[in-house]
Parts: sequence; C-alpha cells; structure tokens
Amino acid sequence: MINQLVQQLVHQALAAGLIEREDEIYARNQLLSLLHLADFNEMEMSEKIDIPDLLEQMVEYACSQGIIENLFDEKEVFSSKLINCFIARPSTVNQLFFEKYQQDPQAATNYFYQLSKNSNYIQMKQIKKNIEYKAETEYGAIDITINLSKPEKDPVSIARERAAEKTNYPKCLLCIENEGYAGRIGHPARSNHRMIRLNLLEEKWYLQFSPYVYYNEHCIVLSERHTDMKISPVTFARLLTFVEQFPHYFLGSNADIPIVGGSILSHEHYQGGNYEFAMAKANSDWEFAMGGFPNIECSIVKWPMSVIRLRSERKDSLVEAGAHILAKWKNYSDEAVGVLAWTKGTPHNTITPIARKKGDYFELDLVLRNNRTSEEHPLGIFHPHADVHHIKKENIGLIEVMGLAVLPARLKEELEEVGNFILGKTTEVADYHVSWAEELKTRYHAVASESNIEGLVREEVGKKFLRVLEDAGVFKRDRAGAAGFRRFIESL
Repeated sequence: MINQLVQQLVHQALAAGLIEREDEIYARNQLLSLLHLADFNEMEMSEKIDIPDLLEQMVEYACSQGIIENLFDEKEVFSSKLINCFIARPSTVNQLFFEKYQQDPQAATNYFYQLSKNSNYIQMKQIKKNIEYKAETEYGAIDITINLSKPEKDPVSIARERAAEKTNYPKCLLCIENEGYAGRIGHPARSNHRMIRLNLLEEKWYLQFSPYVYYNEHCIVLSERHTDMKISPVTFARLLTFVEQFPHYFLGSNADIPIVGGSILSHEHYQGGNYEFAMAKANSDWEFAMGGFPNIECSIVKWPMSVIRLRSERKDSLVEAGAHILAKWKNYSDEAVGVLAWTKGTPHNTITPIARKKGDYFELDLVLRNNRTSEEHPLGIFHPHADVHHIKKENIGLIEVMGLAVLPARLKEELEEVGNFILGKTTEVADYHVSWAEELKTRYHAVASESNIEGLVREEVGKKFLRVLEDAGVFKRDRAGAAGFRRFIESL
C-alpha cells in the first residue's frame, strides 16, 4: 500500500507540474528515504487521490511505523517534508516567476499561486471547510467567513508546546528564515514554503501567500528586516509602488498600534491580493478639495468606518497628500466626538492604508483609527462593543476594515443552536447568545422554518458585523459624527 501511495504522489506531482519527467526517480527516492523504505515495487495505481489526501495517508503510515509520533506538530512537519521533495529551490521559483512577469505580472502571480496550492502550502483542503457567504447591507455585500480551516491541536501537542525550549529562530512567523524551515513543536512546518524577492523603493521585500487564504490570492508582503510595524509616508510609497508593479492586486497595511493593529506588530508587513472588497466598491459620500494638492481627487467613502479616498495619476502626489493627512491625524483631537490624540504621552491616532490601481489612476484609502479605551469600553472605544462580542471580539484589522468578517470557529455550532432556539427545537444556547436569540425568536417566530432559518440567522450575523464596523468608526454616521468628520477635513 505504501508503494502505491508513493507512486500516486509522484504521479500527481508530475500532473501538477511540480516536477518534470526527468525528476521522477529522484523525487521518489527522496520519499523512500523519509519513509524509511529500502525497497520499492511499482504498483498499478487505483483511483486518483488528491495530493493533500495522499500526504495524510503517508503521514498516518509514518505514525504506524514509529517514524514519527502521532502528534499534530510532528505530522505537519513530516507532511511538509514529503511534499518538499517535489518543489524547486527558491532561486528556481524566483527565476520562473520573473520570466513570466516579463510577459505579464498576472501570469507571474498565477504561477506562484498555483505552485503554493499544488505544494499544499496553501491548505486548500482545510480552507474548503470554512463557511463563507455574503450579507447585503446599505454599503454593499460584505463577506462573512467562519474560520474552520485551522485544525485544532490535541492536548498532548499543546502541552509539548508549552514545555518546549524557547528559541529565537526564526524570530517570528513572518521572518525570511521561515523559508524552508522544517518547523518544530510550537512553530509551523515550512519546508514547502517559498517566497518571491521584491524590490520596493530599493529595499528587499518578499511576497508569499497566506497558508489559510481568506480571499482570492490572499498574499503577504513582508520586510527582510524584523522591525516593528510603522505607518509613515514611506508606507504609502511602498504600497503604491507594489500596486504599480502588480496592478491586478491591492495592497494594504494593518495599523501600527495595539487594539486597532493586526495580530503581528513585531514585523513590518502588508496584505493584498486579487480581490475587490465591498469597501473598494463603495461610492463616495462627499468630495472635497485639499489646498496644495490640485491634481488629487479627494472624497469621503460611504462606509461604516471613517475612510478618506485619494485618487491621482501621480504616486508622488498621493504620498505627499497621505503624509499631510497622517501628520494632521496623529495629533488631532476632537472631544465632542471622543477623539483624543494622546493620553499621558501615549499616542492613540493612526491610519490603516490601502492602495490599488484602477486604469491610469492610483487610489489610496486612508482609514482613520483610534485605540483609546475607557471604563465603559476597556477593550477600546472604537472597537467592537460588548453587545457584539458574542459574534466578534477580536481586533478589527485590515481584512475586517475592508468588509470581510473573520469569525471564530465556535460559531458554526452556536449559530445552529440559535436557529433551533428560534424554531423552538431547543431551549439551550450559549449564555452570551441568550438575549440575541430571544430577540430573534420574537422577531422571526411567525416566519421561521427549517428551509429559511439558516439564511435568517446568517443575515443577522451580517448585521452584527456591520455593527462591529460602525463601532470601529471614529466619526459615526450620524449628525454629530458627520460634523466632526467635516471639522477634521477643514483642518487639512
């Protein structure tokens, strides 16, 4: 059986273009070595099995033979080593990428995206487990994802991770040293990981894809240096330079301070991809002109968060205008709407920027952020408030800002329970859902049925996520907020 699996994997790697016919025997021998096999007999192949399933079966074989322990991290490391037998070295991957780039930037990213999927670096089998749908709002259709793609670790693996000796290599999950790193207890397997070398403003940056993509071609662009996230005029210049090189992609940055920033603030990086979010499609609420920048179209985006959109054919003008807005915002306070720039020397204001190219025009969206807390809102005044924590409590980073909710796995079963509660099939729901479930039952008990309950609950989750975005907006979409936003624009 193991011979058949080896043969199948070699065959599938050939079919996927991971190797050429001349590489077949070499790759097979690499597999045999990892599997502690000294002999091999060619077998007739049975039905076609996909690469992720073949890897799973071979990992189970390795466990049964005592080659590895039956632990989550060890299995991930071994699976990554198996598929790495078929992947070219970084220099070859980069050479092929830039040969294709000379013809068409999209052809280059298509090649690299397909390689990352075929090599199981992008975990497509796991990603397909995610629950994804769109929810209609007054701002357009926002994306909802219940994240089921990350497999849960077993208790033994968790205990091993806690007891493992700490090491600073690689320093974090985004460092270049992850390329080809086997992995260890507590650090993911990266034998099958490749990065594309980029030049942004004469600096070394790297392009990779997220292993658990949340949207089409979800990529990460990271600095060669392990330095803290920082939003500055140089950030705007890098983002615009990238979208000039890859005009079919957008690129944005998480904010650079806690609460409103992303999950990794210790390594400067951006996220992008070939996807148009609801925010990118949103129309303008109103336009304005900014003194000193006559060749820039300025508008406020019709969006629950506070977004300034700048458009121009010239990158340098956008960078200068963005720098002007950033400098003003960092020191801007308006107590009437709860915006304070500083508390005892601690800064609160920053920006989440997103760049894209539309035809001859560059666009730079600047989302105003503030991370101040209060007794009423200890997790953040401009952060999801307590009444939506049962759906979303985590930071609102770049992806959420643009209109994609990444929601916790627990909601899969919990939302089914809420649906059954509305239908009167159960009286039990999680404590934190009780008041919401009762409200929905009162509203929908006359129209809810087995056939429509899932859609009704999903629609209500969309409304909750819209509330999350409204909570995160610094200038609310009411009379006071609109007046506050205009005061800031006038200050520019």
